[in-house]
Amino acid sequence: MEQAIIHRGVAGRVLDWVRGGRYTTKQIVPVAFLGMIVLGTLLLMLPFATRGAGIRFIDALFTMTSAVCVTGLVVVDTPKDFTLFGQLVILLGIQLGGLGYSATATLLLLALGRRIGLRERMMMMEVLNTLSMEGLVRFVKIIVAITFVVESIGALILTARFSFDMDLMHALYFGVFHAVSAFNNAGFSLFSENLTLEAYRTDLTVNLTISTLIVLGGIGFLVYRDVLDNVRGLRFRLSTHTKLALLVTGLLIVGGTVGIWAFEVQNEKTLAALPFSDQVLVAYFHSISARTAGFNTIDMSLVATPTLYFLILLMIIGASPGGTGGGIKTTTFGIVCASIWGTLKGRADVMMFHRRIPQELVMKSYVLSALALGLVTGFTMLLSYSESQSFLAIMFEVASAAGTVGLSIGNGGVLSLSALFSDFGKCIIIATMFLGRLGPLAIGLFAVKTHEDLRYRYAEARVVLG
Repeated sequence: MEQAIIHRGVAGRVLDWVRGGRYTTKQIVPVAFLGMIVLGTLLLMLPFATRGAGIRFIDALFTMTSAVCVTGLVVVDTPKDFTLFGQLVILLGIQLGGLGYSATATLLLLALGRRIGLRERMMMMEVLNTLSMEGLVRFVKIIVAITFVVESIGALILTARFSFDMDLMHALYFGVFHAVSAFNNAGFSLFSENLTLEAYRTDLTVNLTISTLIVLGGIGFLVYRDVLDNVRGLRFRLSTHTKLALLVTGLLIVGGTVGIWAFEVQNEKTLAALPFSDQVLVAYFHSISARTAGFNTIDMSLVATPTLYFLILLMIIGASPGGTGGGIKTTTFGIVCASIWGTLKGRADVMMFHRRIPQELVMKSYVLSALALGLVTGFTMLLSYSESQSFLAIMFEVASAAGTVGLSIGNGGVLSLSALFSDFGKCIIIATMFLGRLGPLAIGLFAVKTHEDLRYRYAEARVVLG
């Protein structure tokens, strides 16, 4: 009797949680992502999902976390170790992870004729990083429409290119897979060597299509909505968010291209042997891919040490809010830079495009940056103690996982460095990918309940700095 009461009590608490209970949206969303990962892991463990003797649970969990968190780090060879079913499970995980739980759930509710309530709208607002709940359902429809159109165009272009190297059905499958993976900034490839193959390393069609899909997915759906609103209103008055996201993205692409080219132009193993036009193309591709996508056209184990650290910085910055990429986000980086510049000039406010940025956003930008750096630093030190690889290689792997990028110094040019890690090391990278996808700030808020503002303030005190 007592056992039954205990079971009913546990079941009741679970039901309370499912129905909403006392849990906030910030707590429900991470658990929803975790649910997708667990379900996908179980599917990958099915006998017909893999070839040969199958894969271990830790490797299936790692693969599905990498897919749902749109990272791209791999510890098993995707085209060789997974069957068509397994590859489609990974592809579905990439698509759902890129769209976000709330967008998928909203579409299901709409298909079933269900009403979108306040709780669902709050979830959408959290996952999509929107500024208000106004027009959220329409926004989700716009996201799905844009995703389908852009991925379809990208798939058609890639299919046409791949059809020169394989039969049409394989070319179509490869085109769709890589288009979805690129737009969602995942970096998974059906080529064991990713895009380092001689046929695609400097192929203009493949490089420009993949890189354009990465940018379009990572720029953020908030930018799309702002642009569409301007088109519908027959005006050209972009929001400060859109201007900042576009400006920082453009500067990072140009700066990243120049930086990678400058560091690698003398490297005989990467760029030195290529014509100048191909050198620029390779540098341009990796300046985009390094910020969240993870596709690579050169072997990252051959890259010079300064380039690796430069790529780490790009990976930590990442894509723009409301998009399919990770990192601290371009707007966060832009606000921090503007704040530093304003402080050096003695300004009390952070100014952008003749607008003042609220102090709350400035503080959150610093907090998010500090948490991201703390995440990378802490897990790098932990893995440096437990694993035998070099410090820079481990930091590169951790930064790639935290920024949901997928680039890796690698294991023989096929698998990620994580394939050489112990099970403990793989668990650390799994946690890093999960934390990186949801955002350090969101995870911090997950465990902290919202409190009321204090009605009093303590006396001011001065502290010496510098």
